[in-house]
Amino acid sequence: MRTWKRYAAALAMVATLAGCATTATNPNDPLEPFNRAMFQFNEGLDNVLLKPAGEAYRAAIPDLVRTGVTNFFSNIEDLWIGANNLLQGKVEEGLTDVMRFLVNTFFGFTVLDIASDAGMTKHGEDFGQTLGRWGVGSGPYLVLPIFGPSTFRDGVGLAVDFRADPVVQVDHVPTRNTLYTGRVVSDRANLLDASRILEEAALDKYIFVRDSYLQRRRSLIYDGNPPREALTANDESRR
Repeated sequence: MRTWKRYAAALAMVATLAGCATTATNPNDPLEPFNRAMFQFNEGLDNVLLKPAGEAYRAAIPDLVRTGVTNFFSNIEDLWIGANNLLQGKVEEGLTDVMRFLVNTFFGFTVLDIASDAGMTKHGEDFGQTLGRWGVGSGPYLVLPIFGPSTFRDGVGLAVDFRADPVVQVDHVPTRNTLYTGRVVSDRANLLDASRILEEAALDKYIFVRDSYLQRRRSLIYDGNPPREALTANDESRR
């Protein structure tokens, strides 16, 4: 459920980190040879299938419809986001997520983001973040085939997120597959601009995505304010 969201979060840092130097050695990446191979596999799959599909989708579908599709998938994940906020002890945020789902479902017909217009903030929690808040270490960095950048902890979280995905609960297989395909293509179309900047900015694309992902995930776990002890040795070396 969160795969392309996580990749998008890594790419979102391009605008602020483009051109910054980054070291090739990272103690959080002992599996780098394997990870680089998986990264290249995912890049090939993206170039051959996902990126062209996203480009065709953007070219063929009007902006208003694409926004509605994005809002639909964003809306159906709000309940699970709320559950993770509650599991992390963030009651106010969790209740806001539930209210977002109710407002957008009943007043926005699942495709209009009425809740954001009403001041209800969209959150981005997942079970990997919940595990992090519970004190579970991230473990080594890991690039998953198809799913992209992760860690051992986030890989476990991803499996739980998958089981909680509302799309998984759809019994009718053709409908479920259509929803999966629509979400992947929509998410990839939303990433086209960011990935284009990444292609132009990164000296080593693998390192850039890895370091951006790890920094972003740590920031998300601590809601943008990680304690000093949460900094890795690699982060300290950059000070």
